[in-house]
Amino acid sequence: MVQDFAARKVGFELKGDFDLVTAADRASEALIVERLLQHFPDHSVVGEEGGGQSVSGDYRWYVDPVDGTTNFAHGFPVYNVTLALEYKGEIIAGVVLDPTRNEVFSAEKGGGAWLNGTRLAVSKASRIEDCLVATGFPSRRRHQNVNVHFYYQLAMLSHGVRRAGAAAIDLAYVASGRLDAFWEFGLNPWDMAAGILLIREAGGQVTGMKGEDHHLRLPTLLATNALVHQPVLDLFSDIFQGRWAYPMPDVRSV
Repeated sequence: MVQDFAARKVGFELKGDFDLVTAADRASEALIVERLLQHFPDHSVVGEEGGGQSVSGDYRWYVDPVDGTTNFAHGFPVYNVTLALEYKGEIIAGVVLDPTRNEVFSAEKGGGAWLNGTRLAVSKASRIEDCLVATGFPSRRRHQNVNVHFYYQLAMLSHGVRRAGAAAIDLAYVASGRLDAFWEFGLNPWDMAAGILLIREAGGQVTGMKGEDHHLRLPTLLATNALVHQPVLDLFSDIFQGRWAYPMPDVRSV
């Protein structure tokens, strides 16, 4: 369905002051919610566009019908459909579908993480200097974007920092070893639920950016291959305290 909308080059609207939404977001969410409730009528479903239902019970689905809507709306081919199932506060299943590459990342608690039937494992990089990492920059309504400081320090230390604009894909790439780490401020539960399970099932580690235990409403996230988790946390600790290994360059000197 999402690719059908992409071929038609649908327009977009603003959701609030900054966030984009398209007909594809709404149609994709409506279809997913409808199918979930057909099969699991007693489950809660939380959708980014407000679809679903809230009922008492142990099971809750998180649905992002188009993660990376800004990319999608501009024809930039990095977006996905993602959903995850939570049971009594614990994520037990998740999937990230990348329709542009025909890739399906999936995970079940205790059953491993998979890409189109091939088992996934995180990378073996053990130093930040050997890593390719990624991050995201949410809209201005969510925070004042201090992330530029973290971006610069990691860019100076690592092989590079990627900012593709779809958090679920970034997390799936950490699980598959294509990236060694990902961090971001201000993600929503539906952005990260499936990706967190993928990473844990692939042998990686997920915490907050200060090392705290992660839950879906924590305002920060750090996901790594586990080997570089503590070094990245140490670097982040310095940044949070205003200590810079690499001072920001003075644009006036250019």
